[in-house]
Amino acid sequence: MRPVDLAREHGLSAQAVRNYGDAGVLPPTERGETGYRRYTPLHAQALRAFLALRRGHGHQRATEIMRATNQGDTESAYRLVDAAHVELLAERDTRAEVAAALGSLSGAAPAPVDGRPLTVGELARRIGVHPATLRAWEAEGVLRPERDRATGYREYGPDRVRDAEVARQLRRGGYPLRHVARFVGSLREAGGADALRAFLDAWQDRLTARSRDLLAGAAHLDAYLTLLDRAGRAACPRP
Repeated sequence: MRPVDLAREHGLSAQAVRNYGDAGVLPPTERGETGYRRYTPLHAQALRAFLALRRGHGHQRATEIMRATNQGDTESAYRLVDAAHVELLAERDTRAEVAAALGSLSGAAPAPVDGRPLTVGELARRIGVHPATLRAWEAEGVLRPERDRATGYREYGPDRVRDAEVARQLRRGGYPLRHVARFVGSLREAGGADALRAFLDAWQDRLTARSRDLLAGAAHLDAYLTLLDRAGRAACPRP
């Protein structure tokens, strides 16, 4: 099989295929009498596996997986594949925590803050906690108060008050501070509860798509490993 034929199958350039070979993505190739590289069905499956792995793992990790496989270091290849699933599971857990926290909030929004920002004491009285609690939440990353330029005192504008209201509800619901900090951070980045719900939906879609990509990559890698096993047995027939 010529490089151009292998490349055309996947919409690549012949040079890209040669580059993948040089990077260790493809197994070693033999050269014909004219000096051109000869590609076999084994190389074609290696390229399919790499391109499928790349969708779920990214270019660098897919390259590392294929390079380890072609070097006979399948243990390293399996570890790289397993690590991606561990990372995806952790991300799923994070999203589930944020979604559960959002679902546990009451529908009542905090009353708007008019005029100047609140001080630590004023915010503590507003939500019914001790000022030291607010400082503890700040240390955990739950709250990010601004500072008065003249006095250096903490001050809480409308967004900070909202974060404190949300944190109070979640703490009353039994959520540990690290979960509260994660949720409030997501809420802050999204720009509000409605935006966060839309973000969570899109996040779930991305997780589902990546799961499918990882499965597809694993299937193509398994097919490649099967071909490698057959090639190895053919090269070393039993006596």
